[in-house]
Amino acid sequence: MSSFNEKKLGHIKRKKRIRKKIYGTSERPRLCVFRSAQHIYAQLINDTIGATLASASTLEKNVLQRTNIKDEKNKGKIIEADIVGQIIGKSALEKGIKKVVFDRNGFLYHGRVKAVSEGARKAGLDF
Repeated sequence: MSSFNEKKLGHIKRKKRIRKKIYGTSERPRLCVFRSAQHIYAQLINDTIGATLASASTLEKNVLQRTNIKDEKNKGKIIEADIVGQIIGKSALEKGIKKVVFDRNGFLYHGRVKAVSEGARKAGLDF
């Protein structure tokens, strides 16, 4: 078995282990984060009805406009992830959602995944 398959299998195992314990309701939806090589996506999901309540990603125009400032200290993807967290937090508060359950989706809690959660906390979400 190649190392790529072992890595992918480990990620799937972590994801399943997390999803057994985490469940989003209408009072407390699940904030799910997906991280690809270039982009990061966040969704608020109500698992009881299987609906996405809000979403944000680095593909949106307002995220791209806010991160066009190039700086030597600018850690591009982490700053973008923080902005995505703030956007998802603001959209959740507009819908009357203050508490969420954080789903890191099998990714380690550091870097961009951590930046999304910190951005959502800055916006006023509680988890």
